[in-house]
Amino acid sequence: MPTSNAALNAAHALVTTLAGALHAELIETHISWVLLAADTAYKIKKPVHLPFVDYSSLQARRHFCEEEVRLNRRLAPGLYLGVTAITGGPASPDIDGAGTVLEYAVRMRRFPPGALFSERIAAGTLDNKDVDQLAALLADFHESAPRATAADGFSSADQRRRIALAALEGTRPLAGEAALSALQTWLAAEADILAPLWTSRQADGHVRECHGDLHLANVVRLEDHVAAFDCIEFDPALRWIDVLDDAAFVVMDLAAHQRQDLCFCFLNAWLDRTGDHAGLPALRFAVVYRALVRAQVEHLRSAGSDAARRYLATALAWARPGKAGLSIMHGLPGSGKTWVSQRLLEQEGAIRLRSDVERKRLYGLGMLEDSRARGLDLYNADTTARTYAQLFGVARTALQAGYPVILDAAFPRRTERDQAHALAQSLGVPFSIVHCEAPLPVLRERLLARRGDASEANVTVLEHVREVVEPLSGDELSFVRPLAPVKPA
Repeated sequence: MPTSNAALNAAHALVTTLAGALHAELIETHISWVLLAADTAYKIKKPVHLPFVDYSSLQARRHFCEEEVRLNRRLAPGLYLGVTAITGGPASPDIDGAGTVLEYAVRMRRFPPGALFSERIAAGTLDNKDVDQLAALLADFHESAPRATAADGFSSADQRRRIALAALEGTRPLAGEAALSALQTWLAAEADILAPLWTSRQADGHVRECHGDLHLANVVRLEDHVAAFDCIEFDPALRWIDVLDDAAFVVMDLAAHQRQDLCFCFLNAWLDRTGDHAGLPALRFAVVYRALVRAQVEHLRSAGSDAARRYLATALAWARPGKAGLSIMHGLPGSGKTWVSQRLLEQEGAIRLRSDVERKRLYGLGMLEDSRARGLDLYNADTTARTYAQLFGVARTALQAGYPVILDAAFPRRTERDQAHALAQSLGVPFSIVHCEAPLPVLRERLLARRGDASEANVTVLEHVREVVEPLSGDELSFVRPLAPVKPA
């Protein structure tokens, strides 16, 4: 049934009266009203029936308020306080009072102005710490989220193609025919290529109950941590998605705000924790789709707005082929390889693979877990050989997906460096070496002071590597990149 204007007008009058009684600021979206009181926010769903949501009955609005609280407490437990009944009469509404229930509202703790990631990035205050914490939050959330089966029908290859093309159609008022045609051709071709990967990821349990709407205005810094709120509660199909698609929303929005540094800082932090590099071939499609969705949303909010055009430009940019290339770090433990590679990945939009992280992953350890507490020796010759094999295998996947790749490992032996060079040659991509060094006393000092890092290399490991290191030969020196362009972020 279509939305009733009478019901909508009556609800709006009620909300306006309640806002006055609470001395609250009233904010309106296309499906809800939000009242911002002193330290509490009340979100009231409009009595609307739209193609994607049906809030037309009071019972439905109560149900979806309860769902919103239940689902959002997964990623923002401190924000969601419960469901409130709006009672009394239309002329004198009350919160959880006696009498007839007129409406229901999601009751939230109000956070201070300027705390949203969208506000922080506009102010230039969003930083690596923020996106690292978001990556950790989402990685843990995705790991524990309920998993769909193929029989559930969520995120099938056919569905992905259909919704992406529908999102593109929604941007028609913004885009010229040339851009529309190019994107339509690209989306169709990529959907054909990715169908087997999507199907295998669906079968392997990568489709889980996610957030579904992770743009930067739905992420907030709260004191010493970050939280994500306002997930999709009204349509399970928009929430039960591949975890890579959930993370891709953040990647897309950071890219759309011209912050490649934060975009790839977040992406690499999420990949370090999840190890989901096998999904990288599908990342571009996911980013393009999300950018088209946001372009459509922003256009509906303000026709032809700069924000809408920025998202469309992001879709076009990510639909272009990537510039793959392989760089390897080289240097003793403590020489600054990880610090330098972090700056490079932010500047170049690269995927970094850390031997310290992948070494632990081989044993089922998290990146910050202590292997020695488990009685493991991760620096023996066999584990080291397996670690390099893992690095090369994952690097091949990322390179074939069109991304620059940085291998953050010591690469002390010529044979390991030759293997990396051979990989680059086999794929026809550029190869380079990033050499890092520091005086021996400095290396020892850094290793003794190291805390809270994935690397467990200590002074003993340093001395072992020094014994086996083979200096770069004359022909290798031609591949060494200068470090001058690398600046602290």
